[in-house]
Amino acid sequence: MDPFQALIDSANLPSHNLPISSRYHPIKTAMREGIDGEPIIYLRRRFIPPAGHYSSQQQHTVADGERVDIITAHYIGDPEQFWQVADANQAMKPEELTEETGRKLKIPSGSGF
Repeated sequence: MDPFQALIDSANLPSHNLPISSRYHPIKTAMREGIDGEPIIYLRRRFIPPAGHYSSQQQHTVADGERVDIITAHYIGDPEQFWQVADANQAMKPEELTEETGRKLKIPSGSGF
């Protein structure tokens, strides 16, 4: 295959069909060749945005037994946006956010997408 054509083709990788509200929506796809020579298309790695990426709406103090999806539903209106609360608090694992009663969580404005 012509190297120039290969470069052009690589820029037109199939896009994903993730909803705009998904934490993975802005992530680009990439391709590699599998063992059998077939192309494998995948999402590139997602990094937690740097502190300050989200404007903080308010703070929430974690009560015993709370879940981050319920907290998110209360403040943002959509429990599936729990990842915004996790990102705003620099947490890789959302469940870590509610492990400690009394922890202060930054609640983002909900405009992370």
